[in-house]
Amino acid sequence: MSTTGTTPATAPTADHATEFAGRTALVTGAASGIGLATARRLGAGGANVVVADYNAEGAEKAAAELMTQGVKAAAVELDVTRPESVEAAVKFAVDTFGGLDLAVNNAGIGGPSAPTGAYDVDAYQRVVRTNLDGVFYSMRYELPVMEAAGKGGAIVNVASILGSVAFAGSPAYVAAKHGVVGLTKSAAVEYAAKGIRVNAVGPGFIDTPLLRTMDEAAYNSLVARHPVGRLGRSEEVAELIVFLLSDRASFVVGSYHLVDGAYTAV
Repeated sequence: MSTTGTTPATAPTADHATEFAGRTALVTGAASGIGLATARRLGAGGANVVVADYNAEGAEKAAAELMTQGVKAAAVELDVTRPESVEAAVKFAVDTFGGLDLAVNNAGIGGPSAPTGAYDVDAYQRVVRTNLDGVFYSMRYELPVMEAAGKGGAIVNVASILGSVAFAGSPAYVAAKHGVVGLTKSAAVEYAAKGIRVNAVGPGFIDTPLLRTMDEAAYNSLVARHPVGRLGRSEEVAELIVFLLSDRASFVVGSYHLVDGAYTAV
């Protein structure tokens, strides 16, 4: 399998190496993929990082990796479909590091592929509970902590390109991700005057081990649908997320940013 196009480096510059010093970040779905890449980048920027994931072993492994790099990190098991689990994870962050300044609500699942008229009801509910309700529960408990601290804060919700376009066979995922975009905008308007910025990102097709299981023809066909000539990397999405969390994005509020190699522009 081959791709074209360049893959730029995304390591933090010296100017950004301490931009999150003294701040605590909670990242959901942080044991792998975009969540792990974001946790690494936040740690490299000086943040205390709470690695939250349904996969407790994976979260512990990720936190241990960060600590070997000098990052103050801690792991917590999290099921975003259960409000009490989310509340406990937020409390864990506050108890462990003294507060919560940044949050990345990234946990999500894909779900089966089927047309709307034949989609399994249980599967639909499972996808929506995780991808949409999970983001609501996360903000429901993150926002009051940030507001009470009176120091402002920043939240990034991970939606998808499917928060803006359709994809046949994925009605639950598309509906949930469209919902995340709307939920983001609503929360942003409510909390902007309190100094809490809420934004969303919409990743496109990211090169993961799962996609590499596709046969070569299908993989190359997917790559060809991207004008940049390749798929994205988790680190590239993480870089956008971290920018939105940073003071560099102080006037960016309530917006939804695609990172998809121009896939949706065609």
